[in-house]
Amino acid sequence: MTTFLKASKRTFFFLFILLSIFKISVLKAQTNKKVPEIEGIYVHTDRTKYMFGESLWYKAYSVYPYSNLLFSKSNILYVELVSPDDEVVVQNKTILENGLGHGDFILNDSLGIKKPGMYQLRAYTNWNRNFDDHFVFKKNIEILNVLASPNSQPQEASKKSKKEDLKTNAIAENNVQFFPEGGSLISNVNNVVAFKATNGKGFPIHVKGEIYKASNDSLVTFFGTLHDGMGKFILKPKPGEKFYAKLLNSDKKTPIPSSLDQGYALGFRKIRGKNMLIIKTNASTLASQTSASFQIIFKFKGVTYFDISQVISSPTTYLEIPNNTLPEGINQVTLIDASNRPHSERLIYIEKAKDLEVAVTTNKYSYQPNENITVTVSSKNKTGEVALASYSISCVDRNGDESKQYNSNIATHFLMEFDIKGKVHNPGYYFDEANPRRLLNLDLLLLTQGWRNYLWKNLPETKPLKAPFLAEKGISFSGRVKQILGTKAKANNIVTLALFNNGKVEMLSTETDALGMFRFKDLMFYGKTKFVLSSKNEKGKGKGQLLLDKFNRFPLETNSNPQVVKIDTLQDATIKDNILRKYMSFGVMPENVLDEVEILAKKKTEPSQSIYGTPDRTFTFEDERRSFSTIHQLIQVTIPGVQVTGSTIKFTRYNGPAQIIVDGIPWEQEEVAFIQPGDVEKIETLNGASASILGANGGNGVILIYTKEGASNREKTIYHTVKDDIDGFYKARAFYVPNPSEKNEDSSKYAIRNTLYWNPYVHPENNGEIQLKYFNSSVETEVQITLEGLTATGIPVVKKTNYVIEQ
Repeated sequence: MTTFLKASKRTFFFLFILLSIFKISVLKAQTNKKVPEIEGIYVHTDRTKYMFGESLWYKAYSVYPYSNLLFSKSNILYVELVSPDDEVVVQNKTILENGLGHGDFILNDSLGIKKPGMYQLRAYTNWNRNFDDHFVFKKNIEILNVLASPNSQPQEASKKSKKEDLKTNAIAENNVQFFPEGGSLISNVNNVVAFKATNGKGFPIHVKGEIYKASNDSLVTFFGTLHDGMGKFILKPKPGEKFYAKLLNSDKKTPIPSSLDQGYALGFRKIRGKNMLIIKTNASTLASQTSASFQIIFKFKGVTYFDISQVISSPTTYLEIPNNTLPEGINQVTLIDASNRPHSERLIYIEKAKDLEVAVTTNKYSYQPNENITVTVSSKNKTGEVALASYSISCVDRNGDESKQYNSNIATHFLMEFDIKGKVHNPGYYFDEANPRRLLNLDLLLLTQGWRNYLWKNLPETKPLKAPFLAEKGISFSGRVKQILGTKAKANNIVTLALFNNGKVEMLSTETDALGMFRFKDLMFYGKTKFVLSSKNEKGKGKGQLLLDKFNRFPLETNSNPQVVKIDTLQDATIKDNILRKYMSFGVMPENVLDEVEILAKKKTEPSQSIYGTPDRTFTFEDERRSFSTIHQLIQVTIPGVQVTGSTIKFTRYNGPAQIIVDGIPWEQEEVAFIQPGDVEKIETLNGASASILGANGGNGVILIYTKEGASNREKTIYHTVKDDIDGFYKARAFYVPNPSEKNEDSSKYAIRNTLYWNPYVHPENNGEIQLKYFNSSVETEVQITLEGLTATGIPVVKKTNYVIEQ
């Protein structure tokens, strides 16, 4: 299996790289401006609701937004959790390989999860920080506290139907906005006017209302919401005529935009399966602009795909848009005259038939608790050939949640949400093929929220920054070396970088250029890592002042959305009750966050850890070190085989002086005298094969001195050396698939786990299929399987299926 996956990845990634090069080249040929290399990020998580102590598993996708092909511009993805208090509590540096990466978080107190509530998962690359914050991926993650008693307000609100819930406080806090199709109302034309109604928190509400003439308060027409607070009506104004809207049972008057005496309105309809553009105007306009010539510009994400010329000589003009002309997704259509002035604009959604058949099936519908299950993923085209793709799959306990789920997914994100600023409510509705009116209502979204917040009206431009953020292929160290006094560069100095991680040491070196600059580029290491940078001149002496550039990127500023405020619904209460019930049934106590405790006792000081692997000898000290007046005396008496002459310390087996390292930093021999014997915690020696870890610097043996925390010598400034910690790439854990027949101390927890199975890399085999096996939990419940991913040709895929566990 492992061999195949590697081969499958190679084939898949080779294909997507070729397609990416082709599509990017085509885009650049279609516009005079350079198309920005923005990275579109999506993160698939196993769930959106978690208990304290559970693991959150994720798979990241980075794509080129103009084709949705996997994009490998950056190799570092910053994945963060932002708390309800608007603080970044944890950050993973996730490695991206050919646009794909994966990782996890353990949601406990040690990670920074202090209380239940709505957290935000966000992901971005350093490169994307050059652009609008909209390109930062954001997703709400809820941490549940099933032990907390529900408050009365959520209980009362949850007992209402969805329609009644949307009506709650609608009149008191409503906000209705009106959007003429094409941008403006035209006199003596049947104009389509769309509207969106929201409450004070921005959530859609159901409303009904009436349109009146402002001159005599006479009723003109009625209107009402059709879907998620949106609707539309027809209005034919006369020149100079004004209108206002009133909601039923309200006296508030909302003005309707005024009409133009002359102009053009661009519309769009699906007529018998055809995409039709409709250009409307009036007699007054035609009389003043006889047989006017116009250009109709079609753009996708700010890039012009094509344009056509059109003479308008009648009140209504129909044009068919062939489905293969424009890319799938949201397109912008603009009507401009011979003087290049825009007259009307419209957003349209193009959906295309796909040569793809993806299915997720189980070997049966009903299973026993703990029974082995086989899930088959099939990814083929319509002729039965394999459709190369990278998928991620989650199998989760629904915990009694029977609601229709219209959450965000990889298809809604890349085909719609990525193009519209602000929150789109129930995005999954518009891509659920079981909804016959989904495309009609998606058009309503584009007429209202979409048009107001469309991201790509122009090509994205970088922020006005003093220094741009660079695309990162790995972790880099850079800086310069100068004279301690003054600014003169120290050219040709040797800069050495030592990385200490899990008892291993990696040594790298480079030489400063004429400006004293140095750089260690695109390094790959995992986890918390200690590093020491030091500079020496041609004679091997530590000289100059080493100035290190910033490498720890500060997290983006947090900007929580007030809409994150959450009120429990009936389904939320059901989920919590079911989780608590199964925990209690199996005798497992849910983890909870402890109240903060003030520690009054002194923390016990742990001995300094050896950072250069296993030393040959280790010497620790107690009160006897106080009897030595100098550090040289302490070394001479304590360490056998060492000779001290003046300020020179050497092993008798070698001719040259030993390398001295104090708290991980190389020191010159004459500097050792600054150390007080009473400040020494321990001394280690490397004087055999173990010294080779330092290369040529360890040729005469190494003496490592560790001092106590707060020791006086720690205040001594070593200008030619920098020592610090850095977080490397996060080393993702493998999802553990428990076997019920193998008992251990965590068997009870695994028996009631909420995520039964997670696999971030599901790649179809040569026959277009792959089988996944795991054991069910011990709980009678309904399980939902969700598959998300991208094909090698950039098609986002979402498939779901359910099965039950019952006795």
